[in-house]
Amino acid sequence: MGNYDGMKMSSTPSADMMPDLEMRDFMSRQFAVACAENEDFSKARATELIRHVAEKRIVARGLLDDRPAVFRVYLDGVADCARDWEEICRIWPQMREGELRVCAPLACAPDCGVLAVADVPGTPLLKWIYGAAEDERARYLKPAARWLRAYTECSETQANAQPAGWAKRAERAAKAQAFNRLKRVEKPILSEIQRLVPQLQDSQWRFAVSHGDFHPNNLIVNDNLVTGIDCGGSRPAPIYKDMARFLMHMGRRAMIPSGEMYLGVDKQGFIAFADAFRLSAEERELTLPFFIAVEALLRVETRGLSPSRVRRARKMSEALLEDLERVGR
Repeated sequence: MGNYDGMKMSSTPSADMMPDLEMRDFMSRQFAVACAENEDFSKARATELIRHVAEKRIVARGLLDDRPAVFRVYLDGVADCARDWEEICRIWPQMREGELRVCAPLACAPDCGVLAVADVPGTPLLKWIYGAAEDERARYLKPAARWLRAYTECSETQANAQPAGWAKRAERAAKAQAFNRLKRVEKPILSEIQRLVPQLQDSQWRFAVSHGDFHPNNLIVNDNLVTGIDCGGSRPAPIYKDMARFLMHMGRRAMIPSGEMYLGVDKQGFIAFADAFRLSAEERELTLPFFIAVEALLRVETRGLSPSRVRRARKMSEALLEDLERVGR
């Protein structure tokens, strides 16, 4: 890691996953450096590795002054740490109570790239869905949509649509697709995206500060309480992008909680977001389908993906294409 304001951060191990002892030693060194900036980290202790994204970040569970906490160490730039902390502190006063919440900010040493938020009791939503009885799986679709609406409502604005730019992003991403069997179905999906661009060109889209990575496992459910984690968006984005991310994350895994499918994703989930955001007819019939199609191409499957995951992604893409061909006609 680099030298920030004269502080030399410890180098991170190169392995994708660190043994717990190695992780605890590494985190202890980071906390020792962070103490010079924020003495709260003198009371920090990491106990469990959650995620290690090589050269980017480490996320670990532990304690901060005996309070359950989740720590993030940013390996590729402290600016992201400051940005994420600012966003967590911005949204916390608005979503600290009630059934739709975000995790509490605890401490930050932005110059060192270390922050801590409260650990949230409960179960990641996608994990909960996999473990639920089939007739219960759709329970949190409406609460998830309401959570996103609560997150974006206070920052919502309106501006000219930018469909051509999003179509270009989808085109660039599609070129990186590793599997020919997916390329064959993604090519006509891209053609349908490009067909919709002129129909959306003169539209007004709604923008808001987004979650940034809104998939079901970034919602923790605990009875009626739904808490968002890993919030990091700081720039306005079209409100439809996070809806599409959430729905497509399940769709490409062939997880359709309600049992009803539309555009390759859960139909009742689609309706839940449309209702929670009071989408107009154009937003329901053109804009959100457009973003679902774009999202299908943006998340490129990598070579290491299992054959079963590739088959599910292909099935989703075929279902998406079938419905997409009727959108806007």
